Amino acid sequence: MNSVTLGIDLGKRWFHIVGCDGSGKVVLREKLGRSQLLQFMAQHPPCLVGIETCCGSQYLARKFQILGHEVRLLPAHYVKPFVKSQKNDFNDAQAIAEAVRLPTMRFVPVKTEEQMDVQALHRARERMLQQRLALTNQIRGLLLDRGIEIAQGFYALRATLPTLLENDDSGLTPMMRDLGRMLLDMWNSTEATLEQMNNRITRLSRESELCRRLQTIPGVGVRLSTAIVSAIGDASTFRRARDLAAWVGLVPQQHTTGGKPRLLGITKRGNSYLRRLFVQGARALWVWKDKHPNDPIQRWLLQLADRRHIHIAICALANKLVRIAWAVMRRGSEFQLRYRA
Repeated sequence: MNSVTLGIDLGKRWFHIVGCDGSGKVVLREKLGRSQLLQFMAQHPPCLVGIETCCGSQYLARKFQILGHEVRLLPAHYVKPFVKSQKNDFNDAQAIAEAVRLPTMRFVPVKTEEQMDVQALHRARERMLQQRLALTNQIRGLLLDRGIEIAQGFYALRATLPTLLENDDSGLTPMMRDLGRMLLDMWNSTEATLEQMNNRITRLSRESELCRRLQTIPGVGVRLSTAIVSAIGDASTFRRARDLAAWVGLVPQQHTTGGKPRLLGITKRGNSYLRRLFVQGARALWVWKDKHPNDPIQRWLLQLADRRHIHIAICALANKLVRIAWAVMRRGSEFQLRYRA
């Protein structure tokens, strides 16, 4: 019997499918492998397909869309309340099939391959940054055990370590000098890889008209503009600018009861990488606050910083930058500052 709604619980090798008819009754329960799943979906009539967001969900969503199905991706924490009794793969799939039918449910947009490529580049760059920092700290710690202190920062390591390893009177044993050369080679290789990634991101931002328009916003640079496009793509997914700010996690957390509103700190939900870039962009505007005294955004930030803590003001500015980015993406025009006489 053909199903109106399919809920698919994804796995690495096995996929559990539960199909429901128009009344919500379960009419299908299948356990399939990856090749069997694609063959099953190709033979099944077009229907509504619910998938929980996880590794591989974007790929399968695009595949199912090509086959004519309507695919909706659900966040995992939205599916959990629908799981009945004990947790297993079929119960998870049934919960997905029930949750995807709700008209008030929120979904994750399906990304294009181009968006996934740029997002993968940003994630790989973030991993290389962590690797460079870990190597730097390890080299400094090993040398400190030998009584050699190197100042913090990448420049001090780059300038001091090669000379130190070549000097026979540095107090390092031959084995320690050989180990230092290997670690330095790894560090230089990481630096070169980061430089290539930065150049690639810069080239992508120049080739994208949307990225160029986003960079007209104060505090939005090359990395942030490409991260916005890769994470959001089409701003029409969000009905209002506040919806995008809430998705990034920069709106106040609400704890309202008995008709008494109470606002706490920011929610920190959604894309943590994108939120951090927005906060860094807002902090850069604070650093340069004295350079543009007539800038309306700078003036607004200074007035807010007089009333609240500077960290709160910076988060509020990051929230404002998110909303401006939404407007720039929706309207298709560059950001224009309006100065008051």
